[in-house]
Amino acid sequence: MRVKVLVIGGGAREHALCRSLSLDPDVTSLHCAPGNAGIGGVAELHQVDALDGAAVAELAVSLGADFVIVGPEAPLVAGVADAVRARGIDCFGPTARAAELEGSKAFAKDVMAAAGVPTARSYVCTTADEVDVALDAFGAPYVVKDDGLAAGKGVVVTGDLATARAHALSCDRVVIEEFLDGPEVSLFAVTDGETVVPLQPAQDFKRALDDDEGPNTGGMGAYSPLPWADPKLVDEVERTVLQPTVDELRRRGTPFAGLLYAGLAITSRGVRVIEFNARFGDPETQVVLARLKTPLAGLLRAAATGQLAAFPRLRWSDGAAVTVVIASYNYPDTPRTGDPISGLADVAEKDEHAYVLHAGTREDDGRIVSAGGRVLSVTATGSDLAKARDRAYRAVDRIGLDGGHHRTDIAAKAAGL
Repeated sequence: MRVKVLVIGGGAREHALCRSLSLDPDVTSLHCAPGNAGIGGVAELHQVDALDGAAVAELAVSLGADFVIVGPEAPLVAGVADAVRARGIDCFGPTARAAELEGSKAFAKDVMAAAGVPTARSYVCTTADEVDVALDAFGAPYVVKDDGLAAGKGVVVTGDLATARAHALSCDRVVIEEFLDGPEVSLFAVTDGETVVPLQPAQDFKRALDDDEGPNTGGMGAYSPLPWADPKLVDEVERTVLQPTVDELRRRGTPFAGLLYAGLAITSRGVRVIEFNARFGDPETQVVLARLKTPLAGLLRAAATGQLAAFPRLRWSDGAAVTVVIASYNYPDTPRTGDPISGLADVAEKDEHAYVLHAGTREDDGRIVSAGGRVLSVTATGSDLAKARDRAYRAVDRIGLDGGHHRTDIAAKAAGL
């Protein structure tokens, strides 16, 4: 099935998607809006307001696109996928109503409760008194989540009561929940609203500094596969989390078709859901797609058109993938932008098994400069995690960004280092 594809978004996740799609022989033409300085190397870029459903749909029509993939969460919650489908174009991404699974943590908790999905006990709070009761009920460490979208920065996990309370009171509505012990796992699943097809699990690193120190970020690196995980984990999560959630949303008349992301904690009491996302997660997408051998366009279009039940079993590489995020000065607070980036050509020339995915970059007078907090994702593959990790960090060392920083321990423990 030959297709002309338009990807909406401009981060490392969209660069990873575009890179995979550019390698798919069924993709005849690849476009991205608004894209970034790196995506322009594999797709034709177009300017559009990604939150304007009518503008996105009009762009898709003008390009003659057969298939649109909406990458970020904010356009999904804003109903961009609905607007594209209304113009008769196949679109990968849930409806605005179904995307509330990410858009509202309180809604997600309600869905999980109805579906019997295991998750942390929680309170939804809108007043200072409710916040104080919830914080007192659970005690430290405190887990406080802004109910709405916050670009990966709406969650505070802290042992300091004053910090937890201040964050809670800064939100219009907040979810306060019990702390979940144990390692965290990210698992993506592609679904057409009925059939669920899990991808391979990954682990990301949320804290800014080595040894999980520092503030929460949108993610500083990831790896896949997980050698320490139970081989039955994916089947268990599909049975107890993913399928029940998809079934419950369909029962409510809001079927979820797109990418369902489950952030999980493997606790002493079993698997628990930390959060749901309604799209590919960053930086886990980078390592999961690096290992996927099945052509991407056909898989995503099967989900968009209700054909997943007949789709062939996914094929995966036997090796491993590691991605390391290079962030700008002062991230995740107020990042400095406009700093020149060097070494990108060196990675392309000298690192056969590593490549750079752009996130917060732009072109300025022929130079690539930083344009956001998380600037680049350096991704590498190898026969095992140790090899992939070595290749990723070798490539990272070739890149220069004044004031930039990255973690040095991504996948180290999993690789036995």
